[in-house]
Amino acid sequence: MDIKPIKTDADYRAALKEIESLMTAEPDTPEGEQLDVLVTLVEAYETKHYPLDFPDPVEAIKFEMEQKGLTVKDLEPMIGKSNRVYEILNHKRALTLKMIWKLNQELGIPAESLIKPSKIRA
Repeated sequence: MDIKPIKTDADYRAALKEIESLMTAEPDTPEGEQLDVLVTLVEAYETKHYPLDFPDPVEAIKFEMEQKGLTVKDLEPMIGKSNRVYEILNHKRALTLKMIWKLNQELGIPAESLIKPSKIRA
């Protein structure tokens, strides 16, 4: 097993190619262990060089609404009356901690996304 740290984009591409060739490796075999190590190295490289940012809270809510076929009425137990829901969805009002907690619990939207500052418009 000749595994080395991933320091460059070329190293990254080579590791991805090697992972692709090892995808059918059985667990607890030398090839399976090599696959595990390479995947760990690639994940570390991607975390450092290609960090993912959480979406805007309103966009996260709208995405969940679309995915789950929810309406404004469905959000009322988590946010408040329909006018409050529209204020949130139109960036006129920020989410409160209570709203964030309920949206996280009821819809499974990551709290990290919901607490991100939204672009409030006057």
